[in-house]
Amino acid sequence: MQRRGAALSRAAAAADNEAGELSGGGNATGKPDATDGSGATLDGAVIGDEQRAPPTPPPDPDRNTARDDRVARMHAGLAELDRWLDDRIRTGLADPSLARYATWDQLAARLVDAQAGSLANRVRRLAGLVGASPDWHDDVLAELGMLHLLAQAGRRIGALPDSLADAVATTVGWQVRQADVLAGVPDTDEWLIAGRSDVREDRIEVRRHWLRGVNSGRWALALSFAAYQQSLDTSLPVGSSLRADLHRYPGPALRALVGTRYHDPVDHPSVAAQFAASACSIADGCAEVGVMVAAEPWLDRVPVTVHARLARAGQAWALADSTGSMPILDLGTRAFDAGVAMLLAVSGGKPVDLTVEWTPHGVVPLSIHLPDRTVDIGPRANTSFVSAA
Repeated sequence: MQRRGAALSRAAAAADNEAGELSGGGNATGKPDATDGSGATLDGAVIGDEQRAPPTPPPDPDRNTARDDRVARMHAGLAELDRWLDDRIRTGLADPSLARYATWDQLAARLVDAQAGSLANRVRRLAGLVGASPDWHDDVLAELGMLHLLAQAGRRIGALPDSLADAVATTVGWQVRQADVLAGVPDTDEWLIAGRSDVREDRIEVRRHWLRGVNSGRWALALSFAAYQQSLDTSLPVGSSLRADLHRYPGPALRALVGTRYHDPVDHPSVAAQFAASACSIADGCAEVGVMVAAEPWLDRVPVTVHARLARAGQAWALADSTGSMPILDLGTRAFDAGVAMLLAVSGGKPVDLTVEWTPHGVVPLSIHLPDRTVDIGPRANTSFVSAA
């Protein structure tokens, strides 16, 4: 079978670099070589021997072996994950061992050893769902099914269409060098910085900035990471706009790197008006989320800006309008309570424009867009853990 998965082929070739990360083809600039080997450039100019690029060095057998070892370890890790999932279904979700964090942490550690770190993070998050709600069995079963889907797709990546192969590869854990991403074609626009959220993943604090293009309407995700006493990115204030080049990661994923910035972030009433123009109804927001999740079923966070009011849904909170409702995910923290209280205080129970982060278990309010300003109410990093608020 001919390999069609661009991500895996790039990942295999990238074993020739020290990090063993996935890289693109071409020369160091990401562009094809300028000559055809005869000394003439593509524009007809002729260069001498002293100007020609040195010949490509022969492949390094040791690096090829290292590449093959990494691919084999990941495939073995995905096979082990599938066997573990089979055991869980065979023994049932009532198995007492599922209530012990060590059960999940041991599997996550083995996935890290297999260089499937992204799946390891999903497994650790899954541990927190056990017993978390009356219907936790449904939530855990759905996530186990998603892990099975990724384990199967990761081992069959060569048979997938290129775009889907890229998405699966990065979701499973193939790393992409930032230099390769920045070498790609930029997505230049005026970007609205719609919201941010901070979450803890293992021993790392992760900050998500959600940006939306004024002209394209496309969303993008800028990530920053901080280990203990390191700083998270504070250069993208929520409620401002920034004209910049964004370089997207392979596949249809939302993640991107901010490249060239053409001015500093600006915050004025016209920016608030642009947020209002992008807001939609609950029904349209659900449809927008559905399109993105249909392209990548394993997405667990998707942004959307809606015009809705805060409402009670039994003992929980929800966002509602005449077209439907979105349950608000109770994070069980004082920061969550403060965010809901802020939303209620600012809106006065009336409809407002707000950006939320959709998850399979409910939405997380991130920011409220008023006519003259944006109020940031998203989850915050633990200030005792990181050195930036």
